[in-house]
Amino acid sequence: MFRRLWVGAALVVLAAAPARTAEIDNVLPAETDYVMFVNVRQALDSDITKKFALGQLKQALEGNDAQKMIKKLGLDPLKDIDRVTIGGWGKDTKDQSFVLVVRGKFDAEKLFTAAQEEAKNNGDKLAIVEEGKYKLVKVTIDNQPKPIFVAVADEKTVVGGSDPKVAVAAIQAVEKKANPVLKKELAALVLKQDEKATMFACGLTEGKIDKLPPNVNIPNVDTAKLSKQLEKLQSIAITLRMTEDVALEVNAGMKDGDAAEDFGDSVDKLINTAKTFIPFIAGQQPKMKLLADELGQTLKSKVKEKDVLITLKLSAEAINKATTGE
Repeated sequence: MFRRLWVGAALVVLAAAPARTAEIDNVLPAETDYVMFVNVRQALDSDITKKFALGQLKQALEGNDAQKMIKKLGLDPLKDIDRVTIGGWGKDTKDQSFVLVVRGKFDAEKLFTAAQEEAKNNGDKLAIVEEGKYKLVKVTIDNQPKPIFVAVADEKTVVGGSDPKVAVAAIQAVEKKANPVLKKELAALVLKQDEKATMFACGLTEGKIDKLPPNVNIPNVDTAKLSKQLEKLQSIAITLRMTEDVALEVNAGMKDGDAAEDFGDSVDKLINTAKTFIPFIAGQQPKMKLLADELGQTLKSKVKEKDVLITLKLSAEAINKATTGE
């Protein structure tokens, strides 16, 4: 039950005024290459969540077992989690490290006691380990190559890391109220993001996405040319906004204006190709028709200085009909 509740809390996180620039979390280490931010409070308070998901979430947490566990942990996922930040880095997809920062309201004593009890019953999934003077909760997740090391840094912050040293460094950053140490280019990119959005993810891509996978064939697109264009991709930012509708924006930062115009032309062709297949989806699945129509109408791209912007907007009605058929 302990693990199920935490999985439920994670799903709540991943579900979830004028724009305000994002702040740089001081827990993120200097080696960070990409940042993901989830505004859990905004996601839960959004009209679309209240209309289509909040009732089911509350119902799931109102069961006897869930209520017992909430009391045991001193944590209500719908009230006590405000935002989540993840920073990642690594040489390639097989060599990835990360730090996790959850901001909200936490009872450190209750959480650690519950973890100790669970470790006694499920030692293969949960264990208490020591790293220097710090005690961490080692969480082993099925089908994942590495465990996660988690700790409550203070009453407002839970941190985690891909190895014990990363987790301890995160705790110490909270304790010392350290200044942000992100590299200049990534810090500038993060500061351009909208903290009031439901979610954003951004990262530096120069030298990391320089070619397409082998044997990729996209109709109406010169894949050799596209691979060359990707060599000039310097950053990527993705923003999701949940209000009455769902809006998605992808911003590809290119080396210069010429590279943006060149890449923008390929993106236009990709979008036009995608739109030719959308009617077939609606034909196979009638409940997808409204969603397909909106995809065809709102999926757009444009070039703005050195950036290639891709935007999409879907109504709550279309999403609900596609997922439930109602």
